[in-house]
Order: sequence, then structure tokens, then C-alpha cells
Amino acid sequence: MGVKRLIQWFVRQQDSPRSYDMDPAIKALALHAKGFLSELEGMRLYQLAVGGSHFAPCLEIGTYCGKSSIFLGQGCKDVGRHPLFTIDHHKGSEEQQPGQLYFDPDLYDAKEGRVNTLPYLMQNLHKAQLEDWVIPIVGESSRVGSYWRRESLGLVFIDDGHSESSAFSDYHTWSPCLIHGGFLCIHDIFPNPKDGGQAPYHVLQYALNSGLWDHLGQVETLAVLRRR
Repeated sequence: MGVKRLIQWFVRQQDSPRSYDMDPAIKALALHAKGFLSELEGMRLYQLAVGGSHFAPCLEIGTYCGKSSIFLGQGCKDVGRHPLFTIDHHKGSEEQQPGQLYFDPDLYDAKEGRVNTLPYLMQNLHKAQLEDWVIPIVGESSRVGSYWRRESLGLVFIDDGHSESSAFSDYHTWSPCLIHGGFLCIHDIFPNPKDGGQAPYHVLQYALNSGLWDHLGQVETLAVLRRR
């Protein structure tokens, strides 16, 4: 089967996907993990990972403690074809540092004198039995992405730093790595500035204006695009 026919098949699968049900025990673990993802958003990511991982690996930018990694990783595991890569420097984003709004003292490593979320991620992956399906990469998103092959991923989930420079860097670095028919998921979309930071929303508007994407809608603050 040629590449074009494979892509057409992949797109058809997303229009009428096979039904998968997430294991309730794994779902409960994901919901209990530290993070900023709702149940509806998590289940949307699970279903998209089911679709995206049929054809290529999935990738997440912004791991934190692994809440979304469990939803995405379980989708990949249930399909049984391609894994999830998840990228984070695990030092916490700007708003998660001491004295900032989203600082969590549980995640502060006093010996190292910094936020360190990596141990929590590894514990959560072990509990969810996803160590063979979720591959953590510790590093900066743009540096890792500079070595990544174009058109090699079935799904990209952007949930990293929310400054304008960080959000646009993630988009420009990773969106070319999606296959045609692959999913681009952007978290924390707030059209109203009173509800939250605007950088992810600006990235969404920029992407839609590019003509490269079909907008598949939004679940709470999670927007989903599909590469044409």
C-alpha cells in the first residue's frame, strides 16, 4: 500500500474510530496524579492517542507529573503499535517556581534547591504499568525537536510553558513532525484573557490562519487540529 493510501486509511479511521474503553483503574490513577487536566480533556486525549498511535508514535511536550501521560500512554498501549514520547526538563515552568501561583511544595527538592517532577512521573508510570509504553525524555523541547524527523508522529500534545516565546517555539518545532492526518492538541485555550494566559490561544489562531489544519473542535480548554 502506498503512502497516500495509508494516509487516507488513517484519516478514515479517525472519522469512524473503533471504540476503546479506558481501564477504570488506570483512569482513576490518572485522575489522582498531580496535574491540570480535567477528566473530559484526559479522555479526549486517550481517544486521540488510540487513533494517532495506529500509524505512528505520539509525543507530549510538558510532562509534569504524568497525568496526561497516563491518558495518552494507555491509549497507545491499548492499540499496541506505537509508544508515547514525553518531553520535559522537569524543573517546573515559570508559574510553578517558589513564590509563584502554581508552586507545589511537594515537588520542591530541597537537596537540589529546585522543583523536580521526574520522580513523580516515574512513580505514576510504574503504578499504571506504562513503563514500556511511555518513554520520558529529559530536556528542553526545542533542543530535542531539532533532532527529530519530520512527518514521523501521529499525535503531538502541546502543554509546556505558556509564555508567547515558549508556546510558539513548541508549535514551530513540533507541528512539522506530524504526519498528514495526525493530531495537534493544544491545552489551556482561553479566548477570554480574564480566564487565563493567551499564548496557547494565540498559537491556535495562528495555526488556523495557516490553512494547514482542520479544526476538530474543543473539549473544555483542549483544542484539537488535524493536519491536512
